[in-house]
Amino acid sequence: MHYSIAVKTYVLKLSCPDQPGVVASIAQGLLELGANIIANSEFREPQTNTFCMRSVFETTIETPQKVSDALLQRSASLQAHLSIRDRSVPRKALLMVSKYDHCMIDLFYRIHSGELSLEIPIVVSNHNDLHDLAVAHDAQFKHIEVSADAKQKAEQQVAELIDTHAIDFIVLARYMQILSPAFCDAHAGSIINIHHSFLPSFKGADPYQQAWDRGVKLIGATAHYVTPELDEGPIITQDVAAVTHRETRNELATKGRDVERRVLSRAVKAHAEDRIFLLDHKTVVFD
Repeated sequence: MHYSIAVKTYVLKLSCPDQPGVVASIAQGLLELGANIIANSEFREPQTNTFCMRSVFETTIETPQKVSDALLQRSASLQAHLSIRDRSVPRKALLMVSKYDHCMIDLFYRIHSGELSLEIPIVVSNHNDLHDLAVAHDAQFKHIEVSADAKQKAEQQVAELIDTHAIDFIVLARYMQILSPAFCDAHAGSIINIHHSFLPSFKGADPYQQAWDRGVKLIGATAHYVTPELDEGPIITQDVAAVTHRETRNELATKGRDVERRVLSRAVKAHAEDRIFLLDHKTVVFD
């Protein structure tokens, strides 16, 4: 009787002070485990002198923890932050929305089409408008009202949902509320936001109207990690679309929504696939 040996595919992320021999040391460690590297990306970030590496490899070792334990001595000698994840296990995201649905629908579409390996077990909103859409996509929906005198209570409810559903990261899919500095700090590097950034940038109410009034020729969107400084977090990805004087305000907004959902989905995919390294106020994002 023949028994097949299960082969696992893992993703390794490593960041450490730049130094000779990082790739050689980790590759040798994986070789000693009988692992086969099938993809590798690396980059030295000069401003922080940080070496970043992402490796995808196959092995018969049963758990990520066993791989991590086997590489512990090597990572310690490199002063490295190292993580190992089973690529077959999708990340879990908590989605936060208000009334706009385009980003949420796009993420669910990409999940169901197989383009995005992610689970969204729950959608949180400060309005009830998107309840039916969330439930139709097999996600629970939780309405949490937010007011100036009850923000802490609302965020505590979100924190409890994160624990209950074993959430890995949070996606603000046009969630029109400002998170407290305490909440941002508690989930640093784990909250992704989409921001309607224009050239020039228009802040405040109705940015598409402001952009149309000024006759802009490019509109854009920025996906970034959330920090206590509003819309100042490390940028993950950006994109723009050309517009002309012939387009109405509504046509401009339609193009803007298309850029927003495209940019947010790219950022979420990169985070879910362990392709982002957060280095102080900037990011390294591998293809």
